[in-house]
Amino acid sequence: MRNINLPMLLLAFLVVLMFILVGLSIAFRNIWFILLFILIGFGIFGVVMARKKGKQ
Repeated sequence: MRNINLPMLLLAFLVVLMFILVGLSIAFRNIWFILLFILIGFGIFGVVMARKKGKQ
């Protein structure tokens, strides 16, 4: 069985959580939280992709 890369798994969950929070912000019709969570989500996603590319 392979070892689970825990830091990358947590970052992936964090990205998913940010986009879930975007949906929740849309439901509450709060534009500032929508923009905030989109920016944070894409920022974390960029960090994950940069770390993944650096390991290859």
